[in-house]
Amino acid sequence: MYKNPVKSVTVAEAIAKMEHYCAYQERCHKDIESKLKTMMLIPEAKEKIILHLLEHNFLNEERFAKSFARGKFTIKKWGKQRIVRELKFRDISAYNIKTALKEIPEKDYFETFHALSEKKYHSITEQNNSKKRKKLVDYLLYRGWETHLVYEKMNELFG
Repeated sequence: MYKNPVKSVTVAEAIAKMEHYCAYQERCHKDIESKLKTMMLIPEAKEKIILHLLEHNFLNEERFAKSFARGKFTIKKWGKQRIVRELKFRDISAYNIKTALKEIPEKDYFETFHALSEKKYHSITEQNNSKKRKKLVDYLLYRGWETHLVYEKMNELFG
């Protein structure tokens, strides 16, 4: 006989799981909703859980956005445009995105950009200058660095 593999969870169990899920790492509403979707709960239970997480400060969109921006900039060396794009994808409000970007010090931002672009420039083995230029531009734009910064750096590096 076929048994349904979905195990039902009580609201209390779901709350405990979600508290642990949020305590492990900052989460946004979208993360929480997709996780709750896998638990097969009724909409009222989902709302109750989200409300509980908000009231007990397990879920905080502003804190998530700040942490996300700091982490992606520091660890992955993303530019502001990529960070904004990813936060918008997670349905973070414009206010919280703006607040999150303030977490990145201007001085560090430019230092990181210049260090990253020079490191990449020296690591590209392409001999053809126009292909080398394209590879560098594509790399930096994909990482979310502003177009004007990228092209100013191109002119500096390629003369």
